Amino acid sequence: MCGIVGVAGKKEALPVLLDGLERLEYRGYDSAGVAVVSSDGDLQVKKSKGRLAVLREILDTQKPLSGNIGIGHTRWATHGEPNDTNAHPHVGQEGKIAVVHNGIIENYLEIKHALIRKGVKFSSDTDTEVIVQLLEYYYRKKSNLLDAVYAVLNRIKGAYAMGILCSDCPNQMIAARKDAPLLIGYGEDGNYIASDVTALLAYTRTVTYMEDDEVAVLTADDVQIYDRDRFSLEKEKHEIEWDVSAAEKGGYAHFMLKEIMEQPEAVRKTISPRLSDGEIVLEELGDAKELMMNISRIYLVACGSAYHVGMVGKYALEKLLKIPVEACLASEFRYSEPLLGETALVIVISQSGETLDSMAALREAKRRGSKVLSIVNVMGSSIARESDYVLYTWAGPEIAVATTKAYTTQMVLLLMLGVFLAKGAGRLNREEYAAMISEMQSLPEKISMVLNDLDHYQKAASRYFNHNSVFYIGRNLDYALGLEGSLKLKEISYIHSESYAAGELKHGTISLIEPGTLVVALATYEPLAEKSLSNIVEVKSRGAEVIAMTTEQTAALICSQASELFVIPKTHSLLQPVLGVIPLQLFAYYVALNRGCDIDKPRNLAKSVTVE
Repeated sequence: MCGIVGVAGKKEALPVLLDGLERLEYRGYDSAGVAVVSSDGDLQVKKSKGRLAVLREILDTQKPLSGNIGIGHTRWATHGEPNDTNAHPHVGQEGKIAVVHNGIIENYLEIKHALIRKGVKFSSDTDTEVIVQLLEYYYRKKSNLLDAVYAVLNRIKGAYAMGILCSDCPNQMIAARKDAPLLIGYGEDGNYIASDVTALLAYTRTVTYMEDDEVAVLTADDVQIYDRDRFSLEKEKHEIEWDVSAAEKGGYAHFMLKEIMEQPEAVRKTISPRLSDGEIVLEELGDAKELMMNISRIYLVACGSAYHVGMVGKYALEKLLKIPVEACLASEFRYSEPLLGETALVIVISQSGETLDSMAALREAKRRGSKVLSIVNVMGSSIARESDYVLYTWAGPEIAVATTKAYTTQMVLLLMLGVFLAKGAGRLNREEYAAMISEMQSLPEKISMVLNDLDHYQKAASRYFNHNSVFYIGRNLDYALGLEGSLKLKEISYIHSESYAAGELKHGTISLIEPGTLVVALATYEPLAEKSLSNIVEVKSRGAEVIAMTTEQTAALICSQASELFVIPKTHSLLQPVLGVIPLQLFAYYVALNRGCDIDKPRNLAKSVTVE
């Protein structure tokens, strides 16, 4: 489900494949492999469990794979444990066809058993091997690779992005896509496929995004794209404006730290183009303004950190709009019978724009008559294309698996949308509207102020990195903020961490507090600062060590009860989480650093989750 790269070119394919896979390492994976077809039809495959460096070492010690056409893959295990056999590419029983695949084939067992009855022998535990064995079965019958591909696509059910090679077609690569990202790159020295544009930036900036049920045939000189009925398509080409350096570390030890430090500029890029003469201007909404004024309910639908953005949005948008707002996990949304319809607006939040659970929720919302607005970072992504309206964060490429700048810019953009809708609906007076815009404009500078104190967070991490269980507590917006702080810590440092609404401590959670327990107490939401102080006293009296975070205005109130104090600048109360998340990101980063963790590629996690 992770990284795919392929090339049909005029030069050796292997260096391109390895370079592309290296640029896709950030997506998370547990094995890697490549397949290259030589000019005389020799299908050569090498794959191994572990990091790409292991595969490189194998290739360096053996006869090089020579040929101008090839496919590569980094795998994140779904079916079958991570090992050499289950790694991609998979090759058919006759050794003619190789396939790399992202996604899940839902009816693979049914097909596998049918093929076994016909004498096919399987070597792996994966669902992907079903694709290649079925391809060879149909290829034997049809003697035409494209005919065989369409026969397979008509038989399998599920999600897929795949690259296909055949030893009988040494100048041709075939790609297919459904519910998993795949794009085509057009270059001077050949044509390419990839699951992410970062794999291709060194070779081309001209790309086409494949849609569901499309099939492409690529050679070094030509690309033909077909729809599900095999009619030829003319696809729009897009020019990628990202600089290659944006996908490189730029002197930082880790992509995560680089992306934390990029947040002032990322937030500025999100805010500045949407402010004009003291007004929020959301041109992307076009003719939707009147529609937006008639909404009676909002659903914020997302996964992971984007869901935590939704939690912040729930509190903020309800205060601004005075209508019900519900934050929903995308994986639960379509199974929970949400109250949808013409007056419900569904806002889907996704960094990649390819998250399969979020995509399924989007389609369910549209099927049931609701308009969908998406907040995404990647232009041309599936969620962006299928939404009625889309707001791009313009955060630039985010490489670290643990999101930082994408989370922050999503939150800023959602808050901007809330203020925009509140003013349009007459629920925000002119003075408060102007005050919020002024504070939005100052956010980049205030984020920079927080980032000027790295030593403080580094020292705090060196003091507390050996705790095995950490609790985050907060009220209202601070509770929503704590969810993200806790997730950051657990996903990159592997410390058990939970976030709780501070007012719920007395209803059971406080039984987990014992002498030496670390509690991160968030008290940045000024209207509830005194109540937050009471919760800090509760855990402190049970022996907890407390890291407290608050604003300059309430620091004196909180500091007497904290073992460690993080102080952030004051801004409008609804914007405070934008500043509050920065110390939590830094604390998690430095804790993971002290524990020797692989920060950019945490275990078992992937950047773009394209399986349900």
